This record gives sequence, C-alpha cells and structure tokens, in this order.
Amino acid sequence: MKENTEVLKTLGDSILEYIKRKPAVPGAIAVTVVIAIIIGIAGGPAQVVNAIVAGGMWALLATGLTMILGVMNVPNFFHGESFMVGAYTAYFIFTPIHLYLMDNPNKFLSTIAPFAGFFAAAVIGFILGSILEKLVFYPLRSKTKERWVMNSFLLTVGVSYILSNGVNLVLGPNFRGIPRYWDVPPIKFFTIRLTVDRLFAFFLAMVVLLLLWYFMGKTRTGRAIRAVSQDEAGAAMVGININNIHTLTFSLGTSMAAIAGAALLFMFQAYPTVGLRPLYYAWYVVMLVGLGNVSAAVVGGFIVAFLQTATQQFFGIEWGEVVPTVVMMIVLIVAPSGIFGSEVKGIQEQ
Repeated sequence: MKENTEVLKTLGDSILEYIKRKPAVPGAIAVTVVIAIIIGIAGGPAQVVNAIVAGGMWALLATGLTMILGVMNVPNFFHGESFMVGAYTAYFIFTPIHLYLMDNPNKFLSTIAPFAGFFAAAVIGFILGSILEKLVFYPLRSKTKERWVMNSFLLTVGVSYILSNGVNLVLGPNFRGIPRYWDVPPIKFFTIRLTVDRLFAFFLAMVVLLLLWYFMGKTRTGRAIRAVSQDEAGAAMVGININNIHTLTFSLGTSMAAIAGAALLFMFQAYPTVGLRPLYYAWYVVMLVGLGNVSAAVVGGFIVAFLQTATQQFFGIEWGEVVPTVVMMIVLIVAPSGIFGSEVKGIQEQ
C-alpha cells in the first residue's frame, strides 16, 4: 500500500511539474473537451464519433511527419504524395480482388481482401521512403549541412511536384476510389450508425500508433532513433549508425502516410493531388503542438479534428480549413514552439 501511495505521489508530482512547465497544455485539452460537448449537443453523438475517427487518422499522418522532422530536421512537403501513393496502391490491389469476388463470392476472402491493400500500401510506402532518402537526402547530407532546413524543404517541394505530375502523366487525372471496403450494414450503437470502414480506419490508426510507441520505447532501434533526435553527435559517438537511422525514420514516416491513404480510400479517392488536404491537416497538427514532438502529435490530431468538425457544424464545410489555420497562426504568434513545445534540440539549433 505504501509503495502504491509513493507511485501515485510521484506521478502526481510529475503531472504538476509538466503543467507548470507547459501551462497551455491542460487549457488546450479542456477547450477541446468543451468543443466536443458542444458538437455532441448541436450535431449529435455521431458527429463526435466522426471527429474522433478523423482525429485518429490525422494523428497517424502527423506522427509520421513530425518523426521525420524531429529526427532528420526535414520539413517534408511531399508527405501528401506518400498519402497519394498509399491510396493508389490500395486501389490497384483491392479492386481486382473485389471484381473477382463479385463473380466468385467468398465471405472469408471478402473479409480479409482489404488487408492486402493496407499491407501493400505499408510496404510500398516504406520502400519509397528508403529510395527517396538514399537518392535525395543522403547525398545532400554527405556534402553539406549548411542551410539544411531550407535546402531540404526545397527538395521536398521538388519531389512533391515530380511525384504528383509524374502520376498525372502516367495514370491521368481520373479519380479512382471505392464506395466501401466491406459491404456490410453500418453498426448501430444506441442512436449512432457507424460504417465498418470508418471504425476500422480508426482502429488501424490506433494499432499503428501503439506499435510505433512500443517500437520507439521498448526496442534498441527505437531508442537509437530517439537518441539521434536528441543529440546526433552524441549518438554517433556511442556507435549508432546515423545514416541507417535516417533511412529507417524516413521510411517509417512515409509508410505511415501511405497506410493512412489506403485506409481512407473510401473517403479520399486516388488522384494526383489527393494528398494536398491531408498534408495541410498534418502540418496543422505539427505546428499546433510543436515541431518534432511525436507524442504530442497524437493529441494534436484529435484537437485539429474537433476544430474542423465544429467549424463545419457551425460555419459550413467550406470553412473547414479556415478556422484551424487561424488557430494555428494565433498559436505561432503567442507560443512559437507550439502548445506542447518542441522537444527536439536539433529543431531549435537549425
């Protein structure tokens, strides 16, 4: 009993110390809870659930983006194209399987067919990230680190332009999407009707984030990534291969964006510029909570989702990106390091 009391006291002291260091955090969370309650009263519980589902996906997108930024100091502006690659991959993998099942019904195959698209998107995203890191960022890093953030930013913009226009040239501007992955009735929970696709997208995002949390905190490689994000020179001195860590980090971040694109194919049809809006959402989150702060990006995803839902509920869908942008600008003016603050020394030094 005494040991439990000591643990609770230590935890309480840690929370109080965190609040003292970052007083904006509890305020931001409290405001988000109030917004959620207002949304529930005005639009019904279904709107709150939709915001939570969207928050999970924005958290997944933003976590991949902020991990790349935190470890490599790369402001990745082709993160949206990674989302696009995932959407196209899922479409081209899932659609032939779906057409086959229409002529040859099989309940088991119909249930697991979407997973082929999700897995393929994750693998293709990982491979794409590895190739781009080695072809684009490794040569720049090996030659010079002067003006690194600006140069890497320009490189990501160039890659974004090449990828989106290359896809447009090869596949055309046509929209390719699906109405749903699973052709089953919505799940009813009291007065709420939820499609299986939305529920699974949220579940998939949470599983990926939990696996990332375990990987970063419980494995040697994950701890090496955290070490590089905190002190690259010190990490190199203890024998960590910086180049391998950069490649792995970039590959993981790209893969997470591709998974999001695959999971949301029923909402965001695949076309060359489909990643633009998800890119905006991811950057809203990253700049709102703090550059390079991976853990805060998860919370930020839900904050942005509730802001968007409230804006669309009370002002109209065309204002969906306006209010989060205004909030982000105000936060940057008042707290340039974000609500949670940047925990990555390299970002500050750059």
